[in-house]
Amino acid sequence: MTPLLLFAAGAGAPSSHPWIQDWRKRLSRIGIVETFDYDYMREGRKRPDRLPQLIAAHRKALNRARERHRAESTILVGKSMGGRVGCHLSLEEKVDGLVCLGYPLCPMGDQTKPRDEVLRALTTPILFVQGARDSLCQLDLLERVRAEMKAPNFLHIVEEGDHSLRVPKHQLQASGQTQEAVDQTILNAIVGFVEPLVVATD
Repeated sequence: MTPLLLFAAGAGAPSSHPWIQDWRKRLSRIGIVETFDYDYMREGRKRPDRLPQLIAAHRKALNRARERHRAESTILVGKSMGGRVGCHLSLEEKVDGLVCLGYPLCPMGDQTKPRDEVLRALTTPILFVQGARDSLCQLDLLERVRAEMKAPNFLHIVEEGDHSLRVPKHQLQASGQTQEAVDQTILNAIVGFVEPLVVATD
C-alpha cells in the first residue's frame, strides 16, 4: 500500500527550495509526497507565525492532501520547524508516523530551553534524522529525551552532518563518500522506519 507523506519545510525556506525538492524526489520512492508552505511564507513574511497558527496551517494541508489522495496511511515528514510542528499536530490528528529531518531541539543552540515537551507527549512512532554537528540538537540531550519518551522512537545519525544533514566536502573526501551516498543511507533509514508502519495499517 502506498502511503501519503506530507512534507513540511523549515522556517527559513519555502517548499520550492532545492533542498526540499531534492528530498521530495527521494521520498517519492516511498509514497505519494505532498509539500506545502505555511501562511507566513506564502505571504512573504520572514518571521514564522505563532505555534497555534502553524499547527492550523499544517492541519489544513493535511486535510487537503488526504482529500486528494485517500491514502490509508499518513506519515508527517518535516525539515526542522516543519518536523516540530508535525509533532504537535500528531497530538491532535491521527497519523501513522513522524519523520523529523533535523529536529530543532534547542532554539538558537540553547540547551537550557529544550523543545522536548511535545516529544514526551507523543504516542506516534517517530524517526529522528540528525546531523552529528547540528548545533540545534545536541545528540546527548536528544538521547536523554528519547529515553523518557512514550512513543516508539528511532534515531539515524548522519556522521559529520549539519542541521541540513550535509557533510563537509573535506570529510566526504577523507572517507571516500559522496553526499549522494549519505542521502541514500538516510533514505534507507526512512524506508526501514515507514514500511512496518504501512504494513501495520494495511
